[in-house]
Amino acid sequence: MSNPLERAQYLLAAHNQRQLPADVGYEVAFAGRSNAGKSTALNAICRQNALARVSKTPGRTQQLVFFGLPPHTDRFLVDLPGYGYAKVPKDLQAHWQAFIQDYFNTREALKGLVVVMDIRHPLKEYDLQMLGYAVENGLPAHALLTKADKLGRNAANQTLFAVRKELNALYADSVSVQVFSGESKVGVDEAVGVIRSWLEI
Repeated sequence: MSNPLERAQYLLAAHNQRQLPADVGYEVAFAGRSNAGKSTALNAICRQNALARVSKTPGRTQQLVFFGLPPHTDRFLVDLPGYGYAKVPKDLQAHWQAFIQDYFNTREALKGLVVVMDIRHPLKEYDLQMLGYAVENGLPAHALLTKADKLGRNAANQTLFAVRKELNALYADSVSVQVFSGESKVGVDEAVGVIRSWLEI
């Protein structure tokens, strides 16, 4: 089965509401704390090596980056700014928080949120904040527990069980969760299936 996400290509980067593309069609956003492996996950899901820039400097993504999915002109993946990085100035943090909250509250095209978490450090305050934005707006959310290759299978499954239990307690089954590794490609097909169902492609 072909994966239409493989055709993803950079479209634009938005620093504020005015720069966002027209609010039509379907888009899926990706969020993650700095260094959670968000860029690596995006690249693995789209089976490309350099679609999203993998940076050694946490917090490098400082805008909403849109990727188009040709031949569809109204299907997008959106890379949200890496968050939770202490070296970002407070006023910039406040700008991003307001921008992203507004994006979640008003964006009609947004059909789902993927929250990327390092499986060794899941459910930090920022992860819960982003999941909260989705749940409050009736958006489906899916948690990727990345870097699963860093743990043994038993440890990864135990973490998955614990995270799923906590998410169900917090959000009553409105957030799904899986293990994932951009390096070993564990869970890539599952993630692609979730995203395609939201994009209806």
